[in-house]
Amino acid sequence: MKAVELRQKAPEQLNTMLLDLLREQFNLRMQNGSGQLTRPSRMRSVKREIARIKTVLRENKMSKNS
Repeated sequence: MKAVELRQKAPEQLNTMLLDLLREQFNLRMQNGSGQLTRPSRMRSVKREIARIKTVLRENKMSKNS
């Protein structure tokens, strides 16, 4: 999901998405460690999606403080 789309979502939705992605990232790391990972590129995309969500949450927090 693009950052523009993420900015339109409520913070509660973003936090829910973030938790889901963190769980998925954990599962992907476990699969990678055991050699069962079929799509290694998914690790990179999940990591970037987490960063996007955290960035949007931080932007929202900073704009409220200003």
